[in-house]
Amino acid sequence: MHHIKETIQTFMIENLSFLAPEAVVVLISALPILELRLGLPSGAILGIPFLSSYIFSLIGNLLPIAPILLLFRPVSSWMLRFKVYDSFYQWLYNRTINKSNQVEKYGAVGLILFTALPLPTTGAYSACLAAVLFFIPFKLAFLSISAGVIIASVLVSLVAYPLF
Repeated sequence: MHHIKETIQTFMIENLSFLAPEAVVVLISALPILELRLGLPSGAILGIPFLSSYIFSLIGNLLPIAPILLLFRPVSSWMLRFKVYDSFYQWLYNRTINKSNQVEKYGAVGLILFTALPLPTTGAYSACLAAVLFFIPFKLAFLSISAGVIIASVLVSLVAYPLF
């Protein structure tokens, strides 16, 4: 899995070279699965100073939270009439429910932990889906997931910029 992420990271950096390096960091950090776990190290690879890379990766990872929390349920309700989406939704629902027992058990604190641990299948996107599926109110979910992203950014920083 680590090799696949490195390959994706390299692909993104090479194919987005027409953008400013900071924009590449924001974009990579805003993408599902990659998030700031690869956005922040991409900043290091691109030679961006730690503080700039940290801020841009944080912005990128925070950008999708509110739209997902606000739009996932209404868009999904509309899309469920399509068989392909219904199958995808069932898979996503089951995967999220299976991976998010701590969210169900601990609510907002569980969301922070679920987002903060920079592991595969955790992060802001998965936490947003868990928040929607467990009916955690928007404000509480947004603040909890944002706090988790900040914690994850510190953990990733220790690896990406060990001497910052």
